[in-house]
Parts: sequence; structure tokens; C-alpha cells
Amino acid sequence: MFWPMFAVAVGFLGLAVLGVLAVRVFLEARRLGQQVADSASRINRAAEDLERAAVSAARAVDTL
Repeated sequence: MFWPMFAVAVGFLGLAVLGVLAVRVFLEARRLGQQVADSASRINRAAEDLERAAVSAARAVDTL
């Protein structure tokens, strides 16, 4: 009777470990997604700044 109960306990502990790891992976994936969104936002802002600078430079060249 010991071995079947031991096997059930080890199986339960294995599932608990997998559950903890799944939660950690989920949290890290969520954090990575937030970082990607922040980076995309910063890239968009930089592209808009570059576009404004290019327009300003083009106007300066046209006045010459």
C-alpha cells in the first residue's frame, strides 16, 4: 500500500511543480509582451520625430 500512495504523492508534487512553472512562464511572457509594446511605442515616437525633422530639413533646403 505504500508504493501506490507514494506514486500518487509524487504525481501530485510533479503536477504542482508544473503548475508553478506554468505560472512563472505566463508572468514572464506577459512582462515580455509589455516590454515589446513599450518598445513599439518608443519606435513609433522616434519615427514621428524623424519624419518631422525630415520635413523641417526639406523646407530648409527649399528656402535655399
